[in-house]
Amino acid sequence: MNWAGVMPAMTTPFDSNGAVDHAFLAQHAAWLLGNGCTGLVVLGSLGEGATLEYDEKVEALKTVIRAAKGKAPVVAAISSLSTAASVKLAKHAEQLGCEGLLVLPPYVYSTDWREMKQHVSAIIAATRLSCMIYNNPVSYGTDFVPEQIAELAAEHANLHAVKESSTDVRRVSAIRALLGNRLEVFVGVDDAIYEGVAAGATGWIAGLVNAFPAESVELFNLARARKLDEAFDLYRWFLPLLRMDTVPKLVQLIKWVQGQRGVGSANVRAPRLEIVGAELAEAQQVLRTALANRPKINEVPISNFKGA
Repeated sequence: MNWAGVMPAMTTPFDSNGAVDHAFLAQHAAWLLGNGCTGLVVLGSLGEGATLEYDEKVEALKTVIRAAKGKAPVVAAISSLSTAASVKLAKHAEQLGCEGLLVLPPYVYSTDWREMKQHVSAIIAATRLSCMIYNNPVSYGTDFVPEQIAELAAEHANLHAVKESSTDVRRVSAIRALLGNRLEVFVGVDDAIYEGVAAGATGWIAGLVNAFPAESVELFNLARARKLDEAFDLYRWFLPLLRMDTVPKLVQLIKWVQGQRGVGSANVRAPRLEIVGAELAEAQQVLRTALANRPKINEVPISNFKGA
């Protein structure tokens, strides 16, 4: 498992009846890889994993694994209400052919380090797969601080990476200061990618990449190459869109952008509802401005991957 580069936190497409649209899911996966993404993360927060039934999660993983055709790793995001359910899904993901796991805290329940450590440790130990711990205190109420991440790394040889979504870019430096190169550090919030790479992050679990993969990959590559002026010019253009990834309605907003670009639909599962009113008007203005000033970066069209 090579934890590096831009790995989309894939959205899960739904048809007009609310069922997972597997044909488009496969096409979308192939398109993302065709535009330079290095792996695919399925079933995460942006993928509305909490709304998917167990069998739907399994079928989504199967579809993306088939679409990837062994060209890039497929990572299963693992979270549920209980430790037992998370362990079950982790084992199933290994059997299906996933190459990595993104290990999340449990839904709903947030508690102390003793219980959270037990939960994520059980998932990491359940398979031989390479694992990434997901730190997102804003969304999950659980904050894995650098010292706790170091403790997990010392006890689990197959913990290889961390998705750092605390929104505090200093965490990237703190993890690296404690662990050196023991773990790869990925930025997990879109509007911190420029700063995160400058601090030493080696990857990006990205959101707006679902609609703008070529720009996302170019931005990351420029930042990693330390072409700071070029990277910042692109970042400045991209920032109003990237900020959609850091608000409570990130799923609705990113899917809406996909729909407007013709690379997905705005369909979401309740309790989420599509954006309307002032929120819609604001998103429309942001996207209009972005498209009017879009930089010239070659993007392979999604139509090339129909039937993937």
